[in-house]
Amino acid sequence: MPKVSILIPCYNAERWVAQAIQSALDQTHDDKEVIVVDDGSTDGSLEVIKSYGDKIHWETGPNRGGNVARNRLLELASGEWLQYLDADDYLLPQKIGRQLEYLADGIDVVYSPPLIETWNENGVIDSTPGSLDFDAPVELQWIRWQLAQTGTVLWNATALKQIGGWNENYSCCQDNEVTLRAIKHGLELKASPHADAAYRIWSEETVCRKDPGRVIHTKTKLIDEMLDWLRDNGNLRKEINDAAGQAFFEMARTLAQHDMQAATAYQRQQSNKGIYFLNGPAAPFMYRFVHRLFGFRSAERIANWYRR
Repeated sequence: MPKVSILIPCYNAERWVAQAIQSALDQTHDDKEVIVVDDGSTDGSLEVIKSYGDKIHWETGPNRGGNVARNRLLELASGEWLQYLDADDYLLPQKIGRQLEYLADGIDVVYSPPLIETWNENGVIDSTPGSLDFDAPVELQWIRWQLAQTGTVLWNATALKQIGGWNENYSCCQDNEVTLRAIKHGLELKASPHADAAYRIWSEETVCRKDPGRVIHTKTKLIDEMLDWLRDNGNLRKEINDAAGQAFFEMARTLAQHDMQAATAYQRQQSNKGIYFLNGPAAPFMYRFVHRLFGFRSAERIANWYRR
């Protein structure tokens, strides 16, 4: 079986990084190395990392961002396959071993749904496998934001290097950006059904939660890029366009909870593009009824009144 490099970027994750490292060391797959790059932490993360001694490889440097750390890990890795793991997440022991069973000639990426853990100050309040439409084409899975949370993916090292590694210009949605490039470059992706990578939702101050406007801007840009690529290649099917429209609608609703003026402008922009689709749990019958009669802003105001 191939050697796997388990790669952990860390920035101010003192509370969690020990579990991430231990979960890497506990993988049932034997041929592995664990490498941690501390991205200039100012808490006690580095002391926790050092406490593992020669069980792991590690280095530290100034804070330069998550994708810079991931690319440094890519340079340090000697494995044929790569498992990235954010320092506030963890793996179940069988994760890598089970995904390796899905390898076949030509496979570049193996991915799975995440195990989504929601925390409050007292600990775990919910643990649920993420959704993954295994029968849907990979482009539709990606549009639905099911592909792929960082820890759920096993990368062929050569393939990841061929597509340029991680884009250091992105500070959020980094996993979605790199998997978009993987799809556009024609990498062969294989899904595994096992939710063995835990993605922990524990704070509103994490990179992808503290600034919803930035996340929405980035996600919209990436979805537009996917749609343009599919359109240019004659592969933009209605189900994919509708899924994008639903994503834009849901993002408009999310933005409305923070900035109604910005949300209204965003909703109008997506409607004018003809990619805006009221569908899914965020579009119950009464909301759609009010939206159709009075428009987005009125529907949001009434929904906000009901929430109160």
